[in-house]
Amino acid sequence: MLSTPTRQDWLFSVRTFAAAMLALYIALALDLPRPSWAMGTVYIVSHPLIGATRSKAVYRVFGTLLGAAAAVAAVPPLADAPALLSLVVALWSGTLLYLSMLDPTPRHYLFLLPAYTMPLIALPAVFAPQGVFDTALARSEEIILGIVCASVVAALAWPTRVAAALGPRMDAWLRDAAAWAAESLAPSAEPRPASSRHKLAADLRAFDQLITHLSYDAARHDADAAARELRARMSMLPPLLSSLTDLRAALRRQPAGLPPRLEVLMADIAEWQATPLDDPHFAGRGRQLLQRLEQAPPAGDWSGLLEGTLRARLRSLVRLWQDCLSLRQLVMHKQPLRGWKPAYTRWEVADRSRHHDFGLTLFTAGSVALGVFLGCLGWIGSGWTDGGNAVILGTVACCLFASLDEPAPQMRTLFVVNLACTLLAGVLLFAVLPAVHEFETLALCLAAPFLLAGLLFGQPRFGMAATLLVVFTSNLIGLQQTYSADFESFLNSNLAGAAGILLALMWTLATRPFGKELALRRLTRANWNDLARNAAGHQLGDYARLTAKMLDRLALLAPRLAAAGQPGDPFRELRVGFSALDLQRDEHRLHGEARQTVDAALQAVSGHYRACAAAGASQATPAPLMDALDAAIAGTARAAGLAAQEARHALVELRVALFPDADGRAPAAADAGARS
Repeated sequence: MLSTPTRQDWLFSVRTFAAAMLALYIALALDLPRPSWAMGTVYIVSHPLIGATRSKAVYRVFGTLLGAAAAVAAVPPLADAPALLSLVVALWSGTLLYLSMLDPTPRHYLFLLPAYTMPLIALPAVFAPQGVFDTALARSEEIILGIVCASVVAALAWPTRVAAALGPRMDAWLRDAAAWAAESLAPSAEPRPASSRHKLAADLRAFDQLITHLSYDAARHDADAAARELRARMSMLPPLLSSLTDLRAALRRQPAGLPPRLEVLMADIAEWQATPLDDPHFAGRGRQLLQRLEQAPPAGDWSGLLEGTLRARLRSLVRLWQDCLSLRQLVMHKQPLRGWKPAYTRWEVADRSRHHDFGLTLFTAGSVALGVFLGCLGWIGSGWTDGGNAVILGTVACCLFASLDEPAPQMRTLFVVNLACTLLAGVLLFAVLPAVHEFETLALCLAAPFLLAGLLFGQPRFGMAATLLVVFTSNLIGLQQTYSADFESFLNSNLAGAAGILLALMWTLATRPFGKELALRRLTRANWNDLARNAAGHQLGDYARLTAKMLDRLALLAPRLAAAGQPGDPFRELRVGFSALDLQRDEHRLHGEARQTVDAALQAVSGHYRACAAAGASQATPAPLMDALDAAIAGTARAAGLAAQEARHALVELRVALFPDADGRAPAAADAGARS
């Protein structure tokens, strides 16, 4: 729904329009060939946050120069070989698009911009290759001018720091996490829908973008390091809360139920989480909770094992929450990370390891490259001079939305917006601008549509359409020092652009008809393959990287499961992965029977997920796997030492995750069953 614009929305719209008019004025004064490109570029790079504007600007400058240099290098030697030039343009666009899709940070502009800037400069020069350097220089000057104006005005006029926007987002996320914790710990808490839990995982990727922008904020004072550490610890909360929910449910199913003393303790933890960090009793109550959690639970039966594991995970929750709130204070007060000591040390999490679907990314980039190649051949073969606009806009459309699971709906929006812009530009160009003779009057004529579009930038549903509306309209009216408009040329050029977007849409529908389902299947299968390899011990050594990769895949998988309406629980499989890594780490410190039974259990887990990956569908968890887990629990129960205790907790958590509805057995009974 369209929400009422806020004061910040108005300030951003006015600031961006002022930067666009400054860029247009300078471009007209310098007599650049296409001043409207400078104006449109301002809207492309502008963002309500100054750090985001700077990060986009830096990479767009270098990306533009790289694309322009590639066009200058390719066109002159290949001007007499149009088919070969078409192949070079297509391979360039496909390769750079592939690289951009592997990097979800603002750095991807360094590859995305050249992917369509090179054909944007090279294709119009096919019939006049001697002018390609002048064209490349002019486009670079116009684009860089727009970037500089956007950055300067953003820094001087009502700048909004990234940290100011990061704080409310962090607080909202932590409130949602605290609500989930209260639901898991306190029986009286109001239950929340599963979609809110999926959103917690998906929002972590949005934090990555804000934290990356934070490094370009001049007022950060090394707060980005604390923000990255905070994001890493926030990412550990969803799987931990999922584990607590299942452990509590398993303990409640036991004949004795949940021990009253533990139920009171869990309610106290939920209440403590609602306490702000600056409360004078926050730290003291946290220490008291940890001391109460250290009390030894009854041992020797399945209930005791569940309670021991639940207490261990509650200790992790308390320590994680302490870290999250203390790191939030460092971020909000722009303090460095030096001297900060973590309370939670169970897992080290790297924040740079990501899941990449190289096969699907290569297919997407390859289909775009093939489409560009065929489009170039068709245009050159037709001899239609303005047909180059069709290839250019088709390339832009394919590149902009290539990373989406379903790019076709956005391309349809692009086509509709292009038609609307053509009508708006026609009215401005042929009915309004002939009466304009001064720059001030021109700015007034553009103010109403551009300011209204700027208000929509902050609306998630309309932001992309508003950006396209402004950029397309700026380019279509083609402002010059002197008024010059030819209806036939205007119509021919715009028909070509609309045809290019329509052809790109048709090509996308033909080459990518599978939508979200394929991405979901491939993510799920990649998850199963990693679980099988991790359990088998084939990917050991860098636990921080493996943990970060699993968490990143969770952020990709959770929203897709929610959108598809599938009942899968990505948190449960993530917990299986954590438990398997935990056991791999502890196994080397075990000896004799404990080590042998743990290894057998891990191999059984690996075999189950290999079977899932091979079948391409979730398989029923086999009974021998439960027997292997029970035997391992019995083996570690008879072993002494911290490693055996930690391995036992991981095994209990693994059993609850894989067999949530099955009753457990006491260690002695499990041992007897394993020997029989």
